[in-house]
Formats: sequence, structure tokens, C-alpha cells
Amino acid sequence: MTRNRLLFIFLSLLCVALFVLDLTLGSTDIAWRDVWAALTGGEVDGVVRDIVLKIRLTKAVVAVAAGAALAASGLAMQTLFRNPLAGPYVLGVSSGASLGVALFLLGAPLLGVAGGSMMQTVGLAGAAWIGSALILTMVLAVSRRIKDIMVILILGMMFSSAVDSVVQILQYLSNEAALKAFVVWTMGSLGDVTGRELALMLPVVVVGLVLSVAAIKPLNLLLLGENYARTMGLDVRRSRVLILSATVLLAGTVTAFCGPIGFIGLAVPHVARMVFASADHRTLMPASMLIGAVVLLLCDLISKQLGFPVNTVTALLGIPIVVLVVVRKKSLF
Repeated sequence: MTRNRLLFIFLSLLCVALFVLDLTLGSTDIAWRDVWAALTGGEVDGVVRDIVLKIRLTKAVVAVAAGAALAASGLAMQTLFRNPLAGPYVLGVSSGASLGVALFLLGAPLLGVAGGSMMQTVGLAGAAWIGSALILTMVLAVSRRIKDIMVILILGMMFSSAVDSVVQILQYLSNEAALKAFVVWTMGSLGDVTGRELALMLPVVVVGLVLSVAAIKPLNLLLLGENYARTMGLDVRRSRVLILSATVLLAGTVTAFCGPIGFIGLAVPHVARMVFASADHRTLMPASMLIGAVVLLLCDLISKQLGFPVNTVTALLGIPIVVLVVVRKKSLF
């Protein structure tokens, strides 16, 4: 059995183990036999059943989906822009989604949209997709004219700062109720996603992951440069649309429902490269998805035990990896 196959088996088992722990651990620890009874319809206390099925199971599924989505989008962006520091947050994609959410949340009360309506759930996701697509399109347009990756990185940060300024203006002008809803959203959380929202979020993330898998061959060719990819018969423009569509669906959806969750999309693809010692996206794409799910489940467990927001945990784990990437940048591409 090859080394990579063993690594995939180990990571899969680790993901399952962390998923189970996420169901059992929390403010009230629940025995595994009770968790199993709740999942299989056995005899268990009604309160325990509700905690497992309505809260912890939903949260664990969100962690797996969000981790895989952010990692896959980060890997695709790093390859597309040939920039080891590219990611949903660094290039302003998540900021674009935040702008869309801000416009919707702060403007929805003026339009008479009820806070718990299905219309708001769909509108929230749609606003995030549009916002992230606009920013990503702007960054891509700039990258076609400017080849210096550091300049593109700086411009991405500037786009992000400009978007943040607009969001602050919207916050200043909004009413108290809308402002509170948006501030709570900006804290980022895996536990605020309801079952109804998960029913919308999960299919969209699955579609985005399928598109990411479909983009594996174009990503491998783009790794060697657009000119080489064209000589090999790749339709570069169509491939860009495919990759950008996947990124918008993945990063935009996760940001819409979970709020800003940093460093997963930036750090996890580099962890996959280091662990699997490969630049082949046939290995890196599934590896990044799996490691992303594992890392976010682990962060959720740590945040529950320490009482910290999940964003602080992802930052503490991701920052050392980013520092290492900066130091070793020349060896990554």
C-alpha cells in the first residue's frame, strides 16, 4: 500500500473520530451510547436527542462542509493566481461576500423581509455569491494585466479594505436591530446554522466541490503557466470560469452562513502539500478537502473546550503555517 493511500486512510479515520467527539463533547458531555441511540432512533432522553440531532450533528456537518469548501477554494486560488499567499480572505473574496451580506442584512428590514423567512436565507446566500463574484472578477482582471504576484496581493488587500470601509458606512447608517444581526454574523460561528439553512448550504457546497474536482486537470496545467496550458489544448478562459464559479460557490456560501472563518483557505493547502509532498492536484484537491474538514472539526472542539470563538482558534493554528509559507515561499511553486 502506497504512502499516500495510508495517509488518506489515516486522515479519513481521524475525521470520523473528531466528528464523533464533536457529537459527544460540549457544555454537557454525552455518552457515546446515548449519541448512537439518538442517531439510530433508540431509547434516549428527549433533551439529549434534541442536543445531538438539532445542535451538535448540524454543527459537525457544517464544520466538515465549511472546512472542505474553504480549503478547496484556497487551493484553487493559489494555483490560478500562482500565489502561495492567495486565499478567500487575502484576495478580498470573503470581504466581497461580507459586503453582499451587509447590504442584505442591513437593507432587508427596509424591504420588509422577515428575519426568519426562507426568503432571507436564500437572499443571504445570493448576496454573498454576488459580492464575492464581483471582487474575484476585479482581482482576476487586474492579474491579467499585472504579473507581479506581490502587486496582485497588495491590490487584493486594498479591495478588501475598500469593501470594509463601505461596510462600516452601512453599519453607521443602519438601525440597532439590523446592526446587531450583522455584528453577530461577523463573529463567525459554526453553531448558528439552522437545519433549514443547512438544507440550502450543503447542496451548494457539494456542487462547488464537484466543480473543484472537475477543475483538477486544468489546475495541473495552469500550474506550469497559461502559455503551456494553451499549447496543451486547454481552453484557459473556460477553465477560469470553472475555477471562479467553484470558488464563489464555496467561499461565498460558507461566508454567508458561517460568517468570516479565517486561515483555513490560506493555510490548509500548504499543509496538504507538506504532508503529501506533491504538487499534483489529483492528490492535493481531495487531500485539502479532507485536511480542511479535520482542521475545522479540531478547531471547533478546541473552541468548545476553551470557550473561545472558532475564528480565534483557526487564527492561532493558521498563523504559524502562514509564517512558514512566507519563509519557504520559493519552494512552493
